[in-house]
Amino acid sequence: MAEIRGLKRPRGLLFDKDGTMFDYHRTWTPLLTDVAERLAGGDRNKAAAMLAAIGHDAASGRFRAGSIAAAGDTFALADMWLSHLEGIERAALIATLDAHFADAGPKRSIPVTDLAALFGELKQRGYVLGIATNDVEASALGTVARFGLGAHVGFVAGYDSGYGQKPAPGMALAFCEAVGLIPAEIAVIGDNSHDLEMGRRAGAGLGIGVLTGTSGRDDLAPLADHVIESIALLPALLDELDA
Repeated sequence: MAEIRGLKRPRGLLFDKDGTMFDYHRTWTPLLTDVAERLAGGDRNKAAAMLAAIGHDAASGRFRAGSIAAAGDTFALADMWLSHLEGIERAALIATLDAHFADAGPKRSIPVTDLAALFGELKQRGYVLGIATNDVEASALGTVARFGLGAHVGFVAGYDSGYGQKPAPGMALAFCEAVGLIPAEIAVIGDNSHDLEMGRRAGAGLGIGVLTGTSGRDDLAPLADHVIESIALLPALLDELDA
């Protein structure tokens, strides 16, 4: 466990979306497989090569920690896939991918716990909540609506919201500005090193890693103050910080 940087109890909680609020592999493996096969015109070998290029391991059926699929944004995904596709421009591919994620992402996301109950409890305890994702903003807003989180979340940002992409600190700093906190008063919760690195660059008081995404404990521990199995255990961890 990394050294705690002086924060005992945060006032704001900034969540990553995929792999943190939602089971990464059960959500994004089918989402990415579907769009790869569609772009490949049904050629499964080409689709498999496209998926491998963004970090898919065929033997395990999982995406690797730190890969483009696990931590990147649509720009990085499109740039990797362009070399596998013919007759499509970068801007058109980005638009196609973002439209797919905005439409299918909210419908097919598999939550790791009852998100409305968890977020409601955290807000009732006095925490200010936000979501920062390298997914497209429209997908994040769609999941907030589908899972009934609108009354609990005071900030939502995607890679295209104008604050930059992880691991840059922009989304975390924008959350602080939006909710009236300083970075040292927030905790960043995520499943990937990009999430925790964003928090560190922003000066967040606490970094909390979760194991519901692509990363293992050893991947997260060097950057995290705490690593827990799931955000379902977050209230218990916060109780410990209060003790």
